[in-house]
Amino acid sequence: METTRAAAVRILVADDEDDIRDGAERILRRMGYDVLKAARGDAALQLIDASRPEIVLLDLKMPGKDGMEVLAQIRQHHPNILPIIITGYATVDAAIEAMKRGAYDFVPKPFEPDQLRIVVNRAAERVRLTREADCLEQEKRRTLSDLGTEKSRIHTIVESLPDGVLVTNASGQVVLMNPACRQLLSLGPEAGPGKPLSAYLPDEALCALIMDISQGKHLDYGDIPDYEFALGSGKYLRARGQPVLGDRKDCLGAVVNFVDITALKIVDRLKSEFVSKVSHELRSPLSTIHEQLATVIGDLVHVVPVQDQHILTRAKEKTKGLISLINDLLDMSRIDEGVICREPRPVSLDELLRSIIDFLGEKAKAKSQTLELILPQRPLPEMQADPIALESIFGNLITNALNYTPEGGRIRLEVDVAGVNVRARVIDNGLGIAEKHLDKIFERFYRVKDEKTRYITGTGLGLPIVKGLLDAMGGIIEVQSTPGEGSVFTVLLPVQASSSLKAEN
Repeated sequence: METTRAAAVRILVADDEDDIRDGAERILRRMGYDVLKAARGDAALQLIDASRPEIVLLDLKMPGKDGMEVLAQIRQHHPNILPIIITGYATVDAAIEAMKRGAYDFVPKPFEPDQLRIVVNRAAERVRLTREADCLEQEKRRTLSDLGTEKSRIHTIVESLPDGVLVTNASGQVVLMNPACRQLLSLGPEAGPGKPLSAYLPDEALCALIMDISQGKHLDYGDIPDYEFALGSGKYLRARGQPVLGDRKDCLGAVVNFVDITALKIVDRLKSEFVSKVSHELRSPLSTIHEQLATVIGDLVHVVPVQDQHILTRAKEKTKGLISLINDLLDMSRIDEGVICREPRPVSLDELLRSIIDFLGEKAKAKSQTLELILPQRPLPEMQADPIALESIFGNLITNALNYTPEGGRIRLEVDVAGVNVRARVIDNGLGIAEKHLDKIFERFYRVKDEKTRYITGTGLGLPIVKGLLDAMGGIIEVQSTPGEGSVFTVLLPVQASSSLKAEN
């Protein structure tokens, strides 16, 4: 390690005595140094200019220019070079004078090899430390330059983003806001950072959410919900916040992204109005057709041939399927409009679930299935919820279980209390769902299609309705399934069910 460091140090030996020059060269080269030699003062200065040695062993008595003149030139033009004076005992006073003029050290001659090694190694260590300090300083300057450049780049990027960006510190005070954010929030150019959130955002619930994120209450990115809110001008915005974490994973504040979703809201409203209008227009005639087909089948059961009865029965089943689809579309439309779960009221969940099980029990008997309701020993707490929404949630889940469980299968609804939530599990030993479908089954109109399910009728809206209603009520749903063994749908509902953000806005 020492040899490697010494190899980078270049030493000039300037002395008019051949023995001194050659002897010093042999000693220094064995130590791993790069050695130059000069017999005259003027030649030494030329080598210094050309080769830039870090250490110069300088004899004070040389022809041409003596050591004092060379020393003066070194101090003036090459202050980083370390001159070491070589002097005889008779000229010690001169060596001391040279030290006063800037020489680093001196060695008397004739000198022992160890004396030379000690003095040169000390100077070489000084050179090495100086180099390291220079490297650190250069690195510091480069780092500061990079930081300044990076800061400028980031600032330019943030300023040019089309979406609004707002950054807060850990106290919830706004520290950064780009022009797009000012425009989206209808703020003037004078609305600079430095004020609390309430000075910029009109929505108290959003301010509270951002404050929680800023203070580190939502360090898990997955549990931070998007937030939609309306401005007085009829503009709708979506806010998405994330914590800003330091090197030690401590929360430094929050960054919030704002997107204008007014156009999406208009399209959603038009789509919902269209679906609602068409569904209402179709439901009445389809219901009439279904009832008439039922009457015809009942009246002609002994008159019409069996094959014709089958055609009428299939037509009756298709009209029933269309009516079911229309009802599901209307439910989805009401969920989108936020008119479901808007007025929760006290609900006895025990009674509601018993009525659902009783109602669907006949369908289970038709397939020789066992349908059970397992309640805790203590009565369930009274819930504040929309009873129609609860009927739709559990009715859809149990109906799905009945449809996708073969004849003779078993379906059970287990309910208990988990903290401030009611937990319900719909368990079946049916066909099950492959893992590749699990993240898609809550999408609208998505249905698992394979050889075992191709003949099972459905709209593909049952689970999306369940998910939409639970989102509106502040609940969650999870599913575990194994193909060929069955599925478990777990629902968590807060006892004090909340209305959806969409409904509130």
